[in-house]
Amino acid sequence: MAQADLSFNSPVAPHGHPDKWKWYHYFTFNVDHKVIGIQYLVTSFLFYLVGGFMAVMLRTELATPDSDFLSPELYNAFLTNHGTIMIFLWIVPAAIGGFGNYLIPLMIGARDMAFPKLNAIAFWLNPPAGALLLGSFYFGGAQAGWTSYPPLSEITANAAQTLWILAIVLVGTSSILGSVNFLVTIWKMRVPSMKWDQIPLFCWAMVATSILALFSTPVLAAGLILLLFDINFGTSFFKPDAGGNVVVYQHLFWFYSHPAVYLMILPIFGIMSEVIPVHARKPIFGYKAIAYSSLTICLVGLFVWVHHMFTSGTPPWMRIFFTISTLIVAVPTGIKIFSWVATLWGGKIRYTTAMLFAVGLLSMFVFGGLSGVTLGTAPFDIHVHDTYYVVGHFHYVLFGGSVFGIYSAVYHWFPKITGRMLNEPLGKIHFVLTFIGTILTFTPMHALGMQGMPRRVAMYDAQFTDLNQLVTVGAYILAVSVIPFYINVLWSWSKGQKAGDNPWNALTLEWTTASPPIIENWDVLPVVTHGPYEYGHEPEEELETVS
Repeated sequence: MAQADLSFNSPVAPHGHPDKWKWYHYFTFNVDHKVIGIQYLVTSFLFYLVGGFMAVMLRTELATPDSDFLSPELYNAFLTNHGTIMIFLWIVPAAIGGFGNYLIPLMIGARDMAFPKLNAIAFWLNPPAGALLLGSFYFGGAQAGWTSYPPLSEITANAAQTLWILAIVLVGTSSILGSVNFLVTIWKMRVPSMKWDQIPLFCWAMVATSILALFSTPVLAAGLILLLFDINFGTSFFKPDAGGNVVVYQHLFWFYSHPAVYLMILPIFGIMSEVIPVHARKPIFGYKAIAYSSLTICLVGLFVWVHHMFTSGTPPWMRIFFTISTLIVAVPTGIKIFSWVATLWGGKIRYTTAMLFAVGLLSMFVFGGLSGVTLGTAPFDIHVHDTYYVVGHFHYVLFGGSVFGIYSAVYHWFPKITGRMLNEPLGKIHFVLTFIGTILTFTPMHALGMQGMPRRVAMYDAQFTDLNQLVTVGAYILAVSVIPFYINVLWSWSKGQKAGDNPWNALTLEWTTASPPIIENWDVLPVVTHGPYEYGHEPEEELETVS
């Protein structure tokens, strides 16, 4: 986008604080958006290990048809909390809280978020939420699945289920506070020289994400609080024998939880739009189409939730409406896919690890998206409902999509965050293991589902043994894949090759300040002089980068 114009007559920010933060400041109530972004990222990656451990335990149990590794209660608790942690304490805080907080002020030329203290409060709601989830295991662990449908959730491990609900309400509150902050920051805090059509596409994605969160998250909170009252205070909102309606809970839950898929993937779409043009050295294809398609996903995504309920007694007219709306939401997603492919076409592609994960995401998400289209049609969805076909689709979209995108973002912006490069050979080993592990783990699940294996069960018919063992091998490979990644991050953060301020020769504003940035980002605010993706005009020698 722009280079920092040091002749710009902007006031220099006052410095009533140290030149840079010490390590212990990252464990305090710090209002610097960069500190908060790192706090989100580190915390979410720790919970990634916890959720991943639960996944490995589940897959070890499922290597055989019998329940011979985990007790039924522990299996259910791991199943419930694996999904909960991976969604609410890993992908959402990493993609939205971590990269959103760190990058947005830098990308729009602001010194911080609009409401710094509110920003810090939003982060500090997450560790207690994680503690409540883990503490629920003292009472047996919530065992009703991450959907927590009543009446099952009202009769199993009530104390643990209560802690689970409180944890989700805390995370939801954090999401609402963060969304308000993102919207106000992007709207009001960007430098005066930045026009709307010069805003980086990651910021557009965060605008759509924040609007979606503000509309959908309070609905989930309302449903969970009503469930909490049913469990603890004798109410009967969802108790059929006392006049309650369990289907109402499903509507409240899915009105948030399908848009939650877009909350997890829209920031990743923004990351893709930043990584691909930089490493392909080409202007992004269809800037406005990508920006407006994010807003379209935000709008249409609020009207697709009932496709999760095609087997819940929905009338035919409702099935038809939500089948159509589900298929329509694939259109703006397809616009993004074709725009990224067009950006890659004919580019001077540098296959850095960040680019490998971005290209890998394209293939994974297309596969997951196609299986999503099949699930959006009522007849097929009814056939495979609650089978492993759904599990395979969901993980292709969220692991092959969101997690690949988070990895791509780490490799791309790690030099900006730390001032050092990640090791590329280790990164490529990480990519290969992750790619192979993802395919082996989640592809056979589609076949298992088509053959009729139900999800959420520890014991299954022996005919499914071979495919389940293949899935378990893939899960072990995914577990091993994180080892070179964590070694790479920990070693490179202190010993890695110094990166310089702009090792990728990128054009967005975050690359015009120091690496890592100074506390208030710039001594002199930058001026936007051209678009964020005008690649292809640099002298050949400027294209060399640190490897």
